[in-house]
Amino acid sequence: MTTRSDIAMDAAATAHELELTRVFDAPRELVFACWTDPAHLAQWWGPAGYTPTGVEADAVEGGAWRFGMRDPEEGGEHWASGVYLEVVPPERLVFSFRWDPRENQPDEDTLVTITFADRDGKTEMTFHQSGFATVESRDGHTDGWRSAFDDLAAHVHKS
Repeated sequence: MTTRSDIAMDAAATAHELELTRVFDAPRELVFACWTDPAHLAQWWGPAGYTPTGVEADAVEGGAWRFGMRDPEEGGEHWASGVYLEVVPPERLVFSFRWDPRENQPDEDTLVTITFADRDGKTEMTFHQSGFATVESRDGHTDGWRSAFDDLAAHVHKS
């Protein structure tokens, strides 16, 4: 039986999670490669207007990744990194995600899980990120990821 405290705990957990689903007009092998190949990542990762400054990705279980981008308004660089926890081409990717320490940013480690499903030659990508310290942090990532996924769609269209 579900109790009020179960519902409250579920709502609290959901408040610190982000899930986005998007269909790309590209085979899932390509969409998966766009998440694991540094040459692809440099073409789309980051919100619109941000310029990549460095990309490293060793997409094997236990391998590390690191990504830097320049903020178009402030001009400063922002870096994020993590470790690949699960790599199942072209179906599933799980990795940790952490921003390098920055002023006025919560110190948080999040977990990203992405699944790639074949939909008649297109790819349905389900992106899930959990472990946000605040709802505000989650909401800030929502806009950034949506913008990045627009760039990913444009990139796979050209590839």
